[in-house]
Amino acid sequence: MGKKGVSIGPFCTIGPFAKLGRACQLYPGSHIFGNTELGDNCILMTVHIFSSGTVIGDDLLGHTVVGRNNVFGHHAVIGVKCQDMKYKFGNECFLEIGDNNEIREHVSIHRSSTPIIGDNNLIMGSCHIAHDCKVGNNNILANSTLLAGHVVVEDYAHTAGGIVVHQFCRIGSYAFIGGGSVVSQDVPKFIIVSGERAELRGLNLEGLRRRGFSAMELRIPSFT
Repeated sequence: MGKKGVSIGPFCTIGPFAKLGRACQLYPGSHIFGNTELGDNCILMTVHIFSSGTVIGDDLLGHTVVGRNNVFGHHAVIGVKCQDMKYKFGNECFLEIGDNNEIREHVSIHRSSTPIIGDNNLIMGSCHIAHDCKVGNNNILANSTLLAGHVVVEDYAHTAGGIVVHQFCRIGSYAFIGGGSVVSQDVPKFIIVSGERAELRGLNLEGLRRRGFSAMELRIPSFT
């Protein structure tokens, strides 16, 4: 147990420019590189000895900044070089992550010019968030949700597993995307889409109820 309640397990690597907040926990084999800052009470997981754990940051110009109370699952890779042909070595690139996020095993989130992850998100196993994406607050991205570059996810959106979102698309607040969908257009707020080429399926009534929308707010007007 180190200074300020920080716990660092065996076989961890902490670069010379990394900063750890109070009470951070690094499980065995976790690695922090580059100009990276972790807020208080962050947890970096691993699986077992001889197996590389969570990797956060990269030795690139720019920075990775992580807020408070974030959990990173086994083998997550956060804040590394983006897979973007426009990126040139020596360019500054960044990643900013807010507070209270649970980012599970094998998730990859890349650095780039403007990537931001907000607060209170659950990002399940094997999700990928590419360069220049913006993810708001209180979203649930189920397993193997893949966001291409420049995707925007607003607030309280929910994806089912195994979906693909095309670059430059926007997912509106309170939307739900069905499992296995391919999203190639913007998804408006409050609705459900699904399908091999995702199509409108109706209002996300159950999701809206769970978020506290009243029966009056959910009432669909009759035009007959």
